[in-house]
Amino acid sequence: MTLKTPPRYLFIGGLHRSGTSLVNRLANALHGAGGITGSAAPENEGAYLQGAIAHTAQSGRPMHFATNPAEHLTEDNPLNSLETKTRLENDWTPWFAPDLRWRVEKSPVNLTRMRLLQQLFPMSQFIIVLRHPEAVAASVASWVDAPAEQLIDHWIEAQVQLLGDLPYLHAVMVLRYEDIVADTPKALRRIAAFLDLPETSLPELISDGNQQYQGALQMNPEQAETAASWGYQPGLAVGTFRGIIQHPLRAIRENAAP
Repeated sequence: MTLKTPPRYLFIGGLHRSGTSLVNRLANALHGAGGITGSAAPENEGAYLQGAIAHTAQSGRPMHFATNPAEHLTEDNPLNSLETKTRLENDWTPWFAPDLRWRVEKSPVNLTRMRLLQQLFPMSQFIIVLRHPEAVAASVASWVDAPAEQLIDHWIEAQVQLLGDLPYLHAVMVLRYEDIVADTPKALRRIAAFLDLPETSLPELISDGNQQYQGALQMNPEQAETAASWGYQPGLAVGTFRGIIQHPLRAIRENAAP
């Protein structure tokens, strides 16, 4: 008797308004991959559709969660248990189509939960989406009662934590929103290669949403120095970024490389 191969998980995360929903739609367009559908949760985010990891009104708050130590869940967390994995699977399964090779779960808070999720689902992979800190700060300004400079500081602290998590992850790719909108077919090909799935046509036309934030508060020199490592410069300017791709198979790394 042939045993059915269980689906693997692609977890997408990043700060709010960074482009996680866009990447989710691109990944869902691939044959063999699919996301949560038909739920009442915001953006069909799985964080709201499970009871294994507490997710209250204080969880995942925009421009707060990524630097909250209580929301940085790693392999050392007590939730690293078979009970947690089983509850997640049971809660999520009804929202996914059957017979998927990849279940795509997009929640911004995955940014700070990757290390725990990898322990629970050892064959899972992760995509983290970045966007220019000035654009992120401007786009969440109506949600968060904090000055833009403080929001940019939060962005920087979140990426510092991300860099600290990367060495613990087997399969992760970091994509920039700006690169996606500049060449969406290439971004879709990279996502397909990362999942070892066949390429497909674009599901939608993509425009550069950063343009609406021209004139937003610019990073100060200290912030700009840190953001430069990601290719971000003051005035919404974007420079080169060598990209980040980790995968145990060299062929996947090479095919999904920038």
